[in-house]
Amino acid sequence: MSKIFRAMILLVALGSCGSKNFSAPRNLDNACSIVSERPAYLRAFKATERKWGVPVPVLMAIIYQESKFIGNNRTPHQYALGVIPVGRQSSAFGYSQALDATWREYQQREGGRGARRDNIRDASDFMGWYMNQTKDEIGISMSNTRDQYLAYHDGRTGFVRGTWKRKSWLARIAGEVDARAVMYDTQLRGCRKI
Repeated sequence: MSKIFRAMILLVALGSCGSKNFSAPRNLDNACSIVSERPAYLRAFKATERKWGVPVPVLMAIIYQESKFIGNNRTPHQYALGVIPVGRQSSAFGYSQALDATWREYQQREGGRGARRDNIRDASDFMGWYMNQTKDEIGISMSNTRDQYLAYHDGRTGFVRGTWKRKSWLARIAGEVDARAVMYDTQLRGCRKI
């Protein structure tokens, strides 16, 4: 084999080691398909359920709504005059779409400095931590997907103030998240994953 050919093979092999698959699973409307295609997801969700008490279908429904299971998902860019990029809508990133400040708080209090928003286990643990605080501070049950999502989206203070009540689109989305959690629960029970 020529030296150039061996070097190219080595570069391709090394390049593939560093890449991560942040794409969404193929069938997002089937929880059994999601966890069969990505077994690490189910392990992460079950660990969060054991630690924080958040049901697996609730986590899955909120992650679906926030990022469509895309690990490196970001909010869209904003443009001045329709063409000049001026930054993103927010600092939300990863599976959980956690904001920079909230993620730093999680790292300091629970996840450690190495926790990453594009890691499903860390993102799932973050969501469990956040939702547990929501339960403790304002009394929303872990199985109340709709209200947990509203408090997740608008923050606990926003939820208590009722900011979501002025956003009919958000109330509709919260209902869809709740319906997806019920659907995922039925599917996961059917394929005996929970």
